[in-house]
Amino acid sequence: MKSNALTRYVASFVDELVRVGVTETIVSPGSRSTPMAILMAEHPNMNITVNIDERSAAFYALGVAKAKKEPVALLCTSGTAAANYYPAIVEAFYSRVPLIVITSDRPHELRDVGAPQAIDQNQMYGNFVKWFIDAAIPEENEKMLAYVRTVAGRAAGTAMSAPAGPVHLNFPFREPLVPNLGLDNLWGEAEGNRRHVNVVVGSPQIDEDKINQFILSLENVEHGIIVCGAHDDPELTHAVTSLSEQLQFPILADPLSQLRSGYHSHSNIIDGYDAFLRNEGYKEEFVPEAIIRFGAMPVSKALTQYIQKHEKAIHIIVDGDGGWRDPTLTASDMVYCNEVAFCNMLSNGIEKKKESKWIQKWKQVNDIVKKHIVDIHTEETLFEGKVFTELQEVLPNQSTLFVGNSMPIRDIDSFFTTNDKSIKVMANRGANGIDGIVSTAMGVSSQNDNTVLVIGDLSFYHDLNGLLAAKQHKLNITIVLINNDGGGIFSFLPQSTEEKHFELLFGTPLGLEYKHVVEMYGGKFTEVVHWHQFRTAIADSLQSKGFQVIEVRTDRAENVLIHRKMWENVSQEINNLFKSGR
Repeated sequence: MKSNALTRYVASFVDELVRVGVTETIVSPGSRSTPMAILMAEHPNMNITVNIDERSAAFYALGVAKAKKEPVALLCTSGTAAANYYPAIVEAFYSRVPLIVITSDRPHELRDVGAPQAIDQNQMYGNFVKWFIDAAIPEENEKMLAYVRTVAGRAAGTAMSAPAGPVHLNFPFREPLVPNLGLDNLWGEAEGNRRHVNVVVGSPQIDEDKINQFILSLENVEHGIIVCGAHDDPELTHAVTSLSEQLQFPILADPLSQLRSGYHSHSNIIDGYDAFLRNEGYKEEFVPEAIIRFGAMPVSKALTQYIQKHEKAIHIIVDGDGGWRDPTLTASDMVYCNEVAFCNMLSNGIEKKKESKWIQKWKQVNDIVKKHIVDIHTEETLFEGKVFTELQEVLPNQSTLFVGNSMPIRDIDSFFTTNDKSIKVMANRGANGIDGIVSTAMGVSSQNDNTVLVIGDLSFYHDLNGLLAAKQHKLNITIVLINNDGGGIFSFLPQSTEEKHFELLFGTPLGLEYKHVVEMYGGKFTEVVHWHQFRTAIADSLQSKGFQVIEVRTDRAENVLIHRKMWENVSQEINNLFKSGR
């Protein structure tokens, strides 16, 4: 027995998703989601990808949406399957990634009565979704078909409107669950003349009077900086570098700002700030009068503390998505305007300044850091930071470098310097978790074959299930596994001094041989013991099909010593520079 009402209702929803541009769905198999899954698979313009593990599926969808910059649908059955989506939804919310989360549910009469696989799914993601709806029970009449199409259009529009993020649609289905694919006019072509709602997402602008106020406040400021955090609008690159030239403010560019790589001017880009802003003398000496900030908060704690220290500066935060990115609590102006438009209007309205001693000093100190990075690059020790100096040389144009949290994201901040290649750097920095990293990178790799993931061993262990996607969907991805047998980031934190309990509670060595699990999933595993072997392995993997894991075994204690030695050497040179008065 098949329900025509159920079929028509769900088909209308699926067709409307496609009509408004949602053509990718990640499906976690299950029974209650049968009508939605079958009709999505049946639609000629909907592409479905099956990912069995729900937590992995959600992070995979997150990766696809990040790469495509458009909403991706995510479908599961009822019960705890939906709960497994939670971590990825949190990440999507904070990193402003559009997801349409579709959970299937028991009908209302089977809720809260002890029915199997029935949990309370209403508002289950709380404040981490932008919109929730418990959809109506399927019916076949003109009003209900218009209703469910409106739900689809509204979901896509809400997910994409600023700030972008996830929405949750909960669909209760009664049995029978198998749709009637033989139904005439399945996708409602006869309704072609009927008007459907289009959600138009605009971009906020700023009026001339407001811009003139900023021009007046900045035109005589010499000691200013521009800070760029995570941002992926390609037009911002030229706009912000042009603004820097006009103002003669250095740009402190986070690796996720997409400013360190590319053919644009790098002359005013500062990439070594995390090392030299640890120097107290520098922070005291170089007091900014103005800070203009774009994008998410940068990775560097030293930079955050520098901003926080100088709370008297004019601090302009420009956010076209209308969020509130000010953990330092130092903002003087929160500007809800398209970032590119803001840069262009400010550049056009302010007279170009001459290069000052201020920006010259920033560049001079930045060059000190770069010299030490070159020294590290020539060492043969298997040092974690050198992974990024090597990748910077080996990766081809149009590559995507996805970076895990904890140590890898901090090392790319420290050691990945400006270059003329087109290398996009991505990470999950919404909630900064170590879960789901493999799956997110897999989703990204489905859109770009030249994807390299750099990940620590604990993060890798957390998401081993994510490797199945590479096997099932024949993805091409290179994974650089930095294996220091534990949580390397904790060795830099105050708790590292508590030696009695440190390894048990924080170091957490696992002693696992990942070769076995990589081969189980059909991947190729290579352990490198020197850098020439690493370079060869990376080059070979990028020319190969399937997924490759290149393991670099490092020593946590040695890693800390090399980092601290570099910071001390940089700090000493800065102190000498101040003494010499140069």
